[in-house]
Amino acid sequence: MKKKVLQRCLIGAPVGLALSTIITIVISLSVGNGTYYAVVPELISDFGTEINAVMVQAFCSMLYGAAFGGASAIWETEWSILKMTVLHLIIISAATFPIAFLMRWMEHSTAGVIKYFGIFIFIYAVIWFSQYSSMKKKINEINRKVMEKS
Repeated sequence: MKKKVLQRCLIGAPVGLALSTIITIVISLSVGNGTYYAVVPELISDFGTEINAVMVQAFCSMLYGAAFGGASAIWETEWSILKMTVLHLIIISAATFPIAFLMRWMEHSTAGVIKYFGIFIFIYAVIWFSQYSSMKKKINEINRKVMEKS
């Protein structure tokens, strides 16, 4: 299990960096003034220069991706779906909240934290339910085929 988690972390890290870069491109395009916004302006203030802020954000994006990659191994255990979901949500939340806060991807206030977790839980639930529905549909199809052959 440890080897699988490490392998998934190593795959997740570059995926996290790639997604972070894609997100900054989409944000820059949506602003529409021809400027590339690699990081939020507050992050530049926090780290002194734009390149420092970009390097820290790149590293944190890799950590973010590694956390998601490593945590995905939970879904291959023999635990109950409830236990897997709760543990996965806790690990992902514990790994991503500090990064989102440090990178200023959220407002630094009580309302900002509440809004962050509200959006996070909503997105998590949508993804979880879509994955659950997809798997349930596949299982039902397999069961139907087995019953036809019996």
